[in-house]
Amino acid sequence: MNEPHAKRGWLKNGNLPGNPHSSPRCHAKTRKNSKCKSPAMKNGRCRMHGGKSTGPRSKEGLERSKKANWKHGFYSKESYHESQLVNLLLKQFLMEVKRARRLG
Repeated sequence: MNEPHAKRGWLKNGNLPGNPHSSPRCHAKTRKNSKCKSPAMKNGRCRMHGGKSTGPRSKEGLERSKKANWKHGFYSKESYHESQLVNLLLKQFLMEVKRARRLG
């Protein structure tokens, strides 16, 4: 932190001072059929037109993505099969109770 301001810039995040109006522009086609006038990033597009994410590709990334929107698991395959099993056991139990009442 003892470095002079000239090396790292006096703006936030290490940005260098200068005229922001002289920076390169995005020039993506807008809905008005004109060119975007926002300042461009390193990839040549602005933050709005930088391109959509292609999403995770690795197995770990795909698993993280699946778990990211996990709410409760009420409608998952596991819980569905579990509820089917519970319903089947309940029906069998009730049939046994009816049979026991008839006999007893």
